[in-house]
Amino acid sequence: MPDDAEASRIAHNETLWEQHARWWQRTFTDGADPEYEELILPMVARHLAGARRVLDIGCGEGHVARRVAGLGADVVGLDPTPAQVREAGARGGGPHYAQARAEALPCRNGAFDAVVVCLAIEHVDALDVAFEEIARVLAPDGRFLLLLAHPLLQAPGSGWVDDRIVGERYWRVGAYLREYAAIDEVEPGVNLRFVHRPLSSYVRAMGRAGLLIDDMEEPAPPAALLEEFWDFPEAASIPRVMLIRARH
Repeated sequence: MPDDAEASRIAHNETLWEQHARWWQRTFTDGADPEYEELILPMVARHLAGARRVLDIGCGEGHVARRVAGLGADVVGLDPTPAQVREAGARGGGPHYAQARAEALPCRNGAFDAVVVCLAIEHVDALDVAFEEIARVLAPDGRFLLLLAHPLLQAPGSGWVDDRIVGERYWRVGAYLREYAAIDEVEPGVNLRFVHRPLSSYVRAMGRAGLLIDDMEEPAPPAALLEEFWDFPEAASIPRVMLIRARH
């Protein structure tokens, strides 16, 4: 059970997501975001091809779950935010949805042959507990897909620098090795809590849970995103997300 401080952090995080669920639904789903449409959803579909029973943790309003259900899998989507779960159910598309946190999955042991966590682990404090729960609900040789903002290149404080003195534009890496949580204003009036960790923290926690990495991808940003937001010559060489695949 979480202590009082951790319970307070969890409650605050879930309150922020409840407040901003509509913003997320409007900005990142139903074709609104080129990174999901051209990169993330096809990548998930490729790595989960052939999966029969899939759990989507931190499913939001269900756009990843719907894509996986379209492959023919039976999908369960879990999210701690009531507004996201309600919207996921309203949009339908095949999956079943329920309200739950990654640290306490309401699922039996070995119930799924694949689990996906897409851009949600950055909002979970109890990383070891979450990975232990994922390992518990995976069947032997089950697949685990973890998609996250690239820990090195998306560390807090990272970003493009336009150095007019030397006439160069370059990507500055922020405080990568320091693990910490912060409330980030991702858009005016939209504040969400993120936990930054170096990649080694994820790899070691997965290993402790018996989740053994067998593949990884660091794709270039999609062309539509580069054209609209990242008009820099080197932008195609700076990955924004990464995928880690493991077996249990």
